[in-house]
Amino acid sequence: MKRTLLALSLVLAGLAPLSHADVADGHALPPGISWQQGDVPAAFAKARSENKPVFLYWGAVWCPPCNQVKSTIFNRPDFIAATRQFVPVYLDGDSANAQQLGEQFKVRGYPTMILFRPDGTEITRLPGEVDPERYLRTLQLGLVTVKPVKALLADALAGKPLAAEDWQLLADYAWDVDQGQIIPEKDVTATLAQLAQRVPAAQTATATRLRLKALAALAGEKEPPPFDHEDARAQLLQVLADGKLSRANADIVIYAASDVIKLLGDDAAGKQALQQAWGRQLAALEADATLSWGDRLGATSALLSQFKQQHPKQPLPASLLADVRSQVAAADKASANPYQRQAVITAAGELLADAGLLDESDKLLQAELKTSHAPYYHMLILASNAKERGDKAAALAWYEKAYQASEGQATRLQWGASYVSNAVELAPQDADRIEKAASEVFSDAGRSSSAFYERSRRSLEKIASRLKAWNQDQKHADEIGRLAGQLNGVCEKLPAGDAQKPVCDGLVKNLKS
Repeated sequence: MKRTLLALSLVLAGLAPLSHADVADGHALPPGISWQQGDVPAAFAKARSENKPVFLYWGAVWCPPCNQVKSTIFNRPDFIAATRQFVPVYLDGDSANAQQLGEQFKVRGYPTMILFRPDGTEITRLPGEVDPERYLRTLQLGLVTVKPVKALLADALAGKPLAAEDWQLLADYAWDVDQGQIIPEKDVTATLAQLAQRVPAAQTATATRLRLKALAALAGEKEPPPFDHEDARAQLLQVLADGKLSRANADIVIYAASDVIKLLGDDAAGKQALQQAWGRQLAALEADATLSWGDRLGATSALLSQFKQQHPKQPLPASLLADVRSQVAAADKASANPYQRQAVITAAGELLADAGLLDESDKLLQAELKTSHAPYYHMLILASNAKERGDKAAALAWYEKAYQASEGQATRLQWGASYVSNAVELAPQDADRIEKAASEVFSDAGRSSSAFYERSRRSLEKIASRLKAWNQDQKHADEIGRLAGQLNGVCEKLPAGDAQKPVCDGLVKNLKS
């Protein structure tokens, strides 16, 4: 206990990293909230006995957006005070039954935050990318709403009257992590467009947000359906001409910029006007001290992407490189606590790399390895940097180091999948390395209690797919045979009634085919 208290005091002072052992002791989250750690049934039992909603946070120690939520929302006094209204439960993706519960609740991406009624009915999913004020407003609306978002959506699409607060709850619903919970994923874009048309005209802020979300969703589709590009550009320019409106929707303005401009770039004059207006707002947002450093770096990244779109063959101007360096240095200096740094340094390292400043990215990330509570995430960026240079040996060395340093059953399978996939891509001739790496991941799967659920299942499916492609000419039949035998041994230990067994058997069959 003394070691634990000392470690926590050092962590809060910014003098020591969080380790996976600290996570097990409950230090994966800022203090001040009585989180139920991993025991979801106990949380719902407590909620029923106290007649309170349940707030489920599904995340991971290494996840940059999760760490941003911890450093911008979970540490706020007003959020901590709000937790008295519900039972908060933290489900770490690496806990024993987390991936099974993830499949049950249809949660995939980290972070996902859901508000439930005591009986288990889902009320709403909360957006993790918005600023704290909007997040807290959405949370409070969810706590007092009479109907769950699913019922509100049905009423809205049926033309029934909704209160202004209900429309706002729909506009701020976390559609990107819905996972088909209230509507099929293929229908999200069309549904957002319908909502944007149906919201009362007097509710301009809510209508604007729904239109922007619909446009961002449309830009994310591989084959967008026909729509009026000129009208979309005109509406977007109205938003971008208004600084307050752009700031209110900063999450969309920052993170949808590249895709939306690409979508609407069929008219040269319209595209130029859009780029200029968007550039002005991004510049304002990167300088906005009321935004988190993660979002400010996101705005700089969007400006960088915009320049590359406009001038694909030109070198980056000195002024843009200076801006990137300045933003990274300021973010580095301003980020003190471990949660904030895990989010910010990751974003900063990727930003420097995207700007072609690979050596500077390496320097920043390598300096962080000794103090980060999830250094294996930074190692993936270091591997990517080496890959960008064309240094295959160094890239593979970093992918291997990242896998070996990773902690937690789901995390190790995910990092192992990354290592195996890159080994197949970068060194397909190195059969010994590939077989050894895949064998170690399959051993990890055998030690996991939920290796064939949700994220872990998808990691193993990725490995099986890569290995199958590697052996398409049957030159590695011996290695694949041994690996299939090893995985089959894992499957045989699963009880006949276990839902994981047919998944595991299917992976073996896919490897052999």
